[in-house]
Amino acid sequence: MHTTRRALLTSALATPFIRPARAAEGSLTLAAYSGIFEDNYRPAVVEPFIRANPGIKVTYYSADTSASTLGLLRAQKEAPQIDVAVIDVSVAKAATDEKLFVKYDLPVLSELSPRAINPAVNGAAVTFDNLVLLYSPQRVQPAPTSWKVLWDSKYKGQIAIPAAPDIVGIGLTIMANKSFGGDDYRKLDKGLAALSEMAPNVLSFNPTPDPYTFIINGTASLGVGWNARGQLYSSKSDGRLAAVLPDEGSLFQINIMGLVANSKNAAVAKVFINYALGAEAQKSFTERMFYAPVNAKAQISPDALARTAASPDRMARMLDVDWLEVAKIRDGVTEQWRRRILTRT
Repeated sequence: MHTTRRALLTSALATPFIRPARAAEGSLTLAAYSGIFEDNYRPAVVEPFIRANPGIKVTYYSADTSASTLGLLRAQKEAPQIDVAVIDVSVAKAATDEKLFVKYDLPVLSELSPRAINPAVNGAAVTFDNLVLLYSPQRVQPAPTSWKVLWDSKYKGQIAIPAAPDIVGIGLTIMANKSFGGDDYRKLDKGLAALSEMAPNVLSFNPTPDPYTFIINGTASLGVGWNARGQLYSSKSDGRLAAVLPDEGSLFQINIMGLVANSKNAAVAKVFINYALGAEAQKSFTERMFYAPVNAKAQISPDALARTAASPDRMARMLDVDWLEVAKIRDGVTEQWRRRILTRT
């Protein structure tokens, strides 16, 4: 059938004009942890994002600690150079209170675990990590199943634990409290008393660079650390290090991804945040570094899932800790460590 010019014109006028979706363009600066975190976050999340969004440039600012990032945000408050920041939830609360982070409302938020959102914090969780018991498979047999192995006198002088105020020391205090009969993580008398009894077993409350290295090089047999690093170092240790979630359970450490107030690149920053919290990025990072995913729709491989706290049976053993409540007692707990625990070694 021959189509006339008039028919084509009539059809064009009847059809609404649809403008093609415009790809996001611009640049953003992400401040996140340096070292092993950066080594894995770049290839798992940042680089795939750039490939999917070639019009957006991402600069990764390497930060040593959450506190150092907070200091930078404070210094740049009037003219921020950072657009998105990854920091610990208790530090993110300070950033929220000081109006350094602003709220964001993105489609991905509906997919996140309830643990990922804290009404007192602007932002959402981007990683869940959990406290684990570290051990040497050669020197600790059978494999430990309880936090109470740290109290076994046969391991005297063979334990490495970062002391409070390090979050590992605070976390261990909470788990010791639960393991020895405490029922409220905000009242840690039983945990502190138990750690005071355990302290003579400890080789170092300042393992440098970390307890993972102490165990890998044979300096220690037992330690306490975080699952993501424990699993990653375990894979590279030729069997000299293993990490276990004890029968009494564990607790999550939460990192928040925050949108910096007054960012000049807020539009593309939100595109990145929506991607980083999405199922694809969460799957990629979990399978690379064994953080539990914050996105409930992330389809994690069975092998990777078994090395996180995200399986249903392990989730049932996780203590529900509000780190903002812990922050209120952190100084007091640290002082008790100085008086009752560090003096016993």
